[in-house]
Amino acid sequence: MNTEILSYLRKVTDEEQAILDGRTTIDRDIYMQGDENTINSKKLLAAGKLITLRPCTRFIHFPAHSHDYVEVVYVCAGKSIHIVNGKEIRLQQGDLLFLSQSAVHEVLRAELEDIAVNFIVLPEFFVSSLTAVGEEETPLRRFLVDCLCGQKNGPGYLQFRVSHLIPVQNLMENLLWTLIRETPSKRNVCQMTMALLFMQLLNDTDALVTENREEEAVIKALRYLETNYVDGKLTEVAELLHYDVSSLSRQIKQKTGKNYIQLVQEKRLAQAVFLLKNTNQNVADISVAVGYENISYFHRIFTAAFGMSPKHFRDQDKVAK
Repeated sequence: MNTEILSYLRKVTDEEQAILDGRTTIDRDIYMQGDENTINSKKLLAAGKLITLRPCTRFIHFPAHSHDYVEVVYVCAGKSIHIVNGKEIRLQQGDLLFLSQSAVHEVLRAELEDIAVNFIVLPEFFVSSLTAVGEEETPLRRFLVDCLCGQKNGPGYLQFRVSHLIPVQNLMENLLWTLIRETPSKRNVCQMTMALLFMQLLNDTDALVTENREEEAVIKALRYLETNYVDGKLTEVAELLHYDVSSLSRQIKQKTGKNYIQLVQEKRLAQAVFLLKNTNQNVADISVAVGYENISYFHRIFTAAFGMSPKHFRDQDKVAK
């Protein structure tokens, strides 16, 4: 971590100094309105802003609360211990924790050298940052984003142990630097940085920590689907995960709202769109490449999904460019 960033974040804030001087509870006026235990984004974000950061408050236990925004916790040094939906989560230097609006969250006391930051992020920031990259929509990506943006069936949080992933650490440092230094075009830089961060995390979902066996199975099934959408079978996934096929099918439906066959079709069509936009392959070859030997069937489901034939879709994309 850049020493200038660490020095800035290590400073004792006015709020922390009041705690060291004897205050025994958090100052609710900083975070909340009225008697509700929900941290209000309007208290922390300037009007029109989609993202900001605050150093995590040290020297006190922050009691259970929720947020009306997505919170991202990053540990710059030391450790940070959280309780989310009743589960203790211990973060070490370099770890990331994403909290959705549905999460019930508390933070245990941290000391001077335990330096963590909270990114306060409105949900639309994630949508626009991911759109900016233009990567294909996939079931795995959508599932993780839904978890962040308050999907009712989601876990409410995503924990990543990524201290060993240098690209992730570089992106987090860039995000910190941009927000601390008030870099020109700050929003655009932050959105692109966050999009690149998501791409790295999606490529390294082994770093995702799951406490729930069912959630882990669904994420692993979606990860399998990313590379085996042409001919992968649910029975094969279940065998790889040592899971009952019927149980896995039910969990996929419950967590994503769609069955495995529907998710396969979504992934195949997403890849077809990518190939139509970025290659000169003819439609028949693309159909086979994404798993549809029956070209007529591919035409039918593509048209049903996008309201136009694959050729018309490609032609429109060329005009748009």
